[in-house]
Amino acid sequence: MKKFTSVSDVKNLQEIIKKALQIKENPHSETEKGKGKTIGLVFLNSSLRTRLSSQIAAQNLGLNVLTLNAAQEAWNLEFADGAVMNGDTVEHIKDAIEVLNQYCDIIAVRCFAGMKSKEDDVNESILSQFEQHAKVPVISLESATRHPLQSLADCITITENWKEERKPKVVLTWAPHIKPIAQAVGNSFAEWMQEMDVDFVIANPEGYDLDKNFTKDIKVIHNQEEALKDADFIYVKNWSSFDDYAVMPEVKESWMLTAEKLKNTNDAKVMHCLPVRRNVELSDEVMDGKNSIIYQQAKNRIFSAQAVFSEILNELNSK
Repeated sequence: MKKFTSVSDVKNLQEIIKKALQIKENPHSETEKGKGKTIGLVFLNSSLRTRLSSQIAAQNLGLNVLTLNAAQEAWNLEFADGAVMNGDTVEHIKDAIEVLNQYCDIIAVRCFAGMKSKEDDVNESILSQFEQHAKVPVISLESATRHPLQSLADCITITENWKEERKPKVVLTWAPHIKPIAQAVGNSFAEWMQEMDVDFVIANPEGYDLDKNFTKDIKVIHNQEEALKDADFIYVKNWSSFDDYAVMPEVKESWMLTAEKLKNTNDAKVMHCLPVRRNVELSDEVMDGKNSIIYQQAKNRIFSAQAVFSEILNELNSK
């Protein structure tokens, strides 16, 4: 694995899930693999699980970890090519990345969607610059359009919780929120589910369809009750409109996941990437109930990151 920004960078999904589950059994089995190498974790946005799980995963592999909260601790960055930097930006992203090339063997970056320019976000205006200018492997810790380490953790979690012979029915259901949220988690989960042996559907209100570049031919249902029928896994997540970019069209129906709605399912396990707006996206009774595997999902963030870092180190150590 030379980089990790989407599911397309994974040669064999089932193999990396298997590797992650083996790592979970013995997280310290490769403590010498990263010895003498440094990973730079660059955060342009806030983080809890991604930051901590990445640090733990890197330390478990013996990597030296540098964490930069770029939005708070670094110089104001300029991202535009050809910019005349006579304003409040002090350092161009090209120069910052070149310095990171000198300090790090791996660069991992978290850069949310700006939610202002659809073109900039769809074209990954920030992540693409890291990919263009980095001379070392680049790992996405979430970008404008995808959250691949979260999606791998989701695949691990589903695999752990499904032992039957038949395909599980997995539903990604939209949930309410108080502000516009990017489509990255929904996009990414849809991409990865297409590589899993599952019956996958998406449920969202009219006006909230995700980008077809990610959902392809996945069935989209605009009636939540219909979509949840006989579900084995429910992934709860909010996102704003893609077509009317970053807008929140009015939704009159109740889309918050409740215990009552779970009665329509196959005793479905409930997932959410966190953080969650309790009693907005889903109710306390669901979040804290027996069907919730949300904290297991969060723990698996360590092992998704560690499996990816390990594969990247395989590539580096072979040179």
